[in-house]
Amino acid sequence: MTSLNAHANELSSVDTLAPIFKASGDPLRLEILRVLRRDTFGVLELSQLFDMRQSGMSHHLKVMHKAGLLEPQREGNAIFYRRPLHLDSDKLTDQAIRQIFETVDRVPLPPQLEEKIEAIREQRAEQSQAFFSRHSEQFREQQELIAAFDLYADPTAGLIRKRASRQEWRSVLEIGPGEGGFLPVLSELFEHVVGLDNSKDMLAKATRTCIDERLNNVDLIEGVTDTVLARGDAFDLIVANMVLHHVPSPADIFLDAAALMNNGGCFIVSDLCSHDQDWAKENCGDLWLGFEPEELTAWAADAGLAAGEQLFIGLRNGFQVQVREFWKTATSA
Repeated sequence: MTSLNAHANELSSVDTLAPIFKASGDPLRLEILRVLRRDTFGVLELSQLFDMRQSGMSHHLKVMHKAGLLEPQREGNAIFYRRPLHLDSDKLTDQAIRQIFETVDRVPLPPQLEEKIEAIREQRAEQSQAFFSRHSEQFREQQELIAAFDLYADPTAGLIRKRASRQEWRSVLEIGPGEGGFLPVLSELFEHVVGLDNSKDMLAKATRTCIDERLNNVDLIEGVTDTVLARGDAFDLIVANMVLHHVPSPADIFLDAAALMNNGGCFIVSDLCSHDQDWAKENCGDLWLGFEPEELTAWAADAGLAAGEQLFIGLRNGFQVQVREFWKTATSA
């Protein structure tokens, strides 16, 4: 009787695998899974990538979502798709899904598809740059509709001071310094500070901050992380304060941060937790409505970074800020 029950349970487990393999048994769907390795894309963007009608793409996504291969993520009025954040290592179906992901990830994307992905990222970047160009004068006021600068800057500064007291750190890169409000903190703690921003208007404001505060050890660079990578620079610490929700591909920031850091270096991020307040897109130029903590952890792991200390700050207006650290090598926190 026991063997019959075991056999029935085994058949039942096999039955649960069938929808997964059926949903993934299509070349286009496997391509979609490859594209979603790190990025999150909307239905229209995926239709653009694969040159197909939105209705056809929606059908494929629905089938894959039902099988557990994808999960939807609402960004305002649009639905984006990503790979599932939570896969149980002890669950047979999740093991199968993870094996599918690991297998398709071994196959590089064709150059023409990479070019299309880059075009979408550029569209997103242009959207963000256009916002900052139009609203640079009111940026601080609009940003503080979500979170006052000190609410996330002070905890981030405290964490950096604690780490810097134990590490022999000399150089730091701040991605997206905005008006330069955090540069005085970094200038005090590090010999060499680099601020990187793709907005000329924001860099002009950061330059004024450096002059007013007499920050003589700060270099400001116009560009993106690829710009600094091309220079061959390396840093002990990289900081991104409330930046990820403005960038076209947040996951790539983790990859670039890992490449730009010295061994034993740390990447400290403060950003919004996932929320549903769509007005932030129009009023604050946000591309993404925050992030699940698991998303940041997964992107970091994919970049070879280990998660360290984390802090969550609840705000009165319903937003929540997460301050996270990610290490390039195993380091005591």
